[in-house]
Amino acid sequence: MAERAFAIDTPQLRAEWGGFAWTDANAKAAAEIVARYPAGRQMSASIPFLDLAQRQVGAMTGTQGWLPIPVIEFVARALDMPPVKVMEVASFYTMFNLVPVGRFHVQVCGTTPCMLRGSDDLFAACAARGMKKGHTTGDGLFTLSEVECLGACANAPMVQINDDNYEDLTKDSMAAVLDALARGEKPKPGPQIARQTSCPEGGPTTLKKMAERNYDYRGQWA
Repeated sequence: MAERAFAIDTPQLRAEWGGFAWTDANAKAAAEIVARYPAGRQMSASIPFLDLAQRQVGAMTGTQGWLPIPVIEFVARALDMPPVKVMEVASFYTMFNLVPVGRFHVQVCGTTPCMLRGSDDLFAACAARGMKKGHTTGDGLFTLSEVECLGACANAPMVQINDDNYEDLTKDSMAAVLDALARGEKPKPGPQIARQTSCPEGGPTTLKKMAERNYDYRGQWA
């Protein structure tokens, strides 16, 4: 995984993001979020607040969004927290982007199950389209990252692109997903082979009646 570091806090960054504030819709959402927590425990809202802020930055920039330091400081003020505490949260979770990213953040899982089942082929498909780990393409469309396990090991190899997972990938199907996104299309997320979620390809091989209804097998096991 690439090292994580905050974008340099320059005067230009301050000029662009120092006046960050919630949109009307996000101000309402933020009020609803913080109301979920007991009085005095508003720091528990730091993760959803950072996510909301990153999404607002994404909407403002036409990208997947990221967290400039002035935006993190805004979140800290909103939650009455020291900025460093919010920075600790932002830097710990890889769901938060600490530097600008493209419209599509392509996060390829390189952990053992995905590696054994062909994650190198997924990186090859990305490379063929000018993508490099830790970089954004010149057109601002794609940012490529290698990440640790994303929890879809049974459907390896897989990739997360923004909020969607694409699973059971090959070099060709990965290329098809990327090309569809580049054309402005929305590929179907989930397995890219004929199976439902992580069920066996071709359908269940055991407990088949459970696919039809909530069948009670217990009488057969007594």
